[in-house]
Amino acid sequence: MSINSFGHLFRVTTWGESHGPALGATVDGCPPGVPLDAADLQVWLDRRKPGQNKFTTQRREPDAVKILSGVFQGQSTGTPIQLMIENTDQRSKDYGDIAEKFRPGHADITYWQKYGIRDYRGGGRSSARETAARVAAGGVARAALASLLPDLQITGYMVQMGEHGIDRTRFDWDQIGQNPFWTPDAQAAETWADYLDGLRKSGSSVGAMIEVVARGLPAGLGAPVYGKLDTDLAAAMMSINAVKGVEIGEGMAAAMLTGEANADEISMGPDGPEYSSNHAGGILGGISTGQDVVVRFAVKPTSSILTPRKTITKSGEPAEIVTKGRHDPCVGIRAVPVGEAMMACVLLDHVLLHRGQVGENRGQIG
Repeated sequence: MSINSFGHLFRVTTWGESHGPALGATVDGCPPGVPLDAADLQVWLDRRKPGQNKFTTQRREPDAVKILSGVFQGQSTGTPIQLMIENTDQRSKDYGDIAEKFRPGHADITYWQKYGIRDYRGGGRSSARETAARVAAGGVARAALASLLPDLQITGYMVQMGEHGIDRTRFDWDQIGQNPFWTPDAQAAETWADYLDGLRKSGSSVGAMIEVVARGLPAGLGAPVYGKLDTDLAAAMMSINAVKGVEIGEGMAAAMLTGEANADEISMGPDGPEYSSNHAGGILGGISTGQDVVVRFAVKPTSSILTPRKTITKSGEPAEIVTKGRHDPCVGIRAVPVGEAMMACVLLDHVLLHRGQVGENRGQIG
């Protein structure tokens, strides 16, 4: 299997399977001299790890990350950083019944068609367990960004679960870490709790919409045409397991606006250009404007459910399948820290690219 890496100057390669002995990431391109230890990464992994409440999979993994290389005396050396997370709570026997069957909505059938072999124990590389490695790598990116852009804040949150969305008039940044859904709307969290509890008990699942915002990003990151910041952000979010759509700023809703409504009018403020709105999501022509960068992505319902579904076997015979095991009734919950990690990796990559080609912004206004 090829293409397990992403990024340009800051490059991440993930490895490992859901039910293998371990998984992890090789991070190349981290600048030297960044203060870094395992505890700096663990805080982000603890937000993603399973089994923290009844609304996530009950697989019990500590997700304890080990740094095997690239750090000396508490600082990055500039050499590749090897990260490893051991799997400790595999129950591969849960998947014995699907060794010869394909789960609808899952990557089983396409992996088999492409490679002629697949790891049916939890999906192998197609499992959302792979995202633990991304979050660890994102922790490295956050540490480097803290040194380069100390005012930058990256925050993800859920804005929709199934048909139930948040009320943005109740948006409260402080609420995001106060509920199991990472949502800024406390009232929506109460509604979602009852709704998801019913789905969980019935063995079903539901999709979600996640929004990730970067505040404090300077203007000038990204490049025209093929090196656009939004191109790389969209690709990064789309690569996350179960993601089926990505929007930047107004996104798909921009198709319903007039030119007058969509235009983010510009005026001169005391500290530089100011914008009347942010329909563009903080990116124009693939280059950051200095506004908040806003990305949303849609996560499909978890494919592993207890409701019997029609399928076929590897020999082409009709069959029925029920997926046992421990699964998230809404995988979007744990996708929040994954989206943040991918945002951090892309932004650091573009900071390094910008620094390498341009250095300081050349165009002055006022």
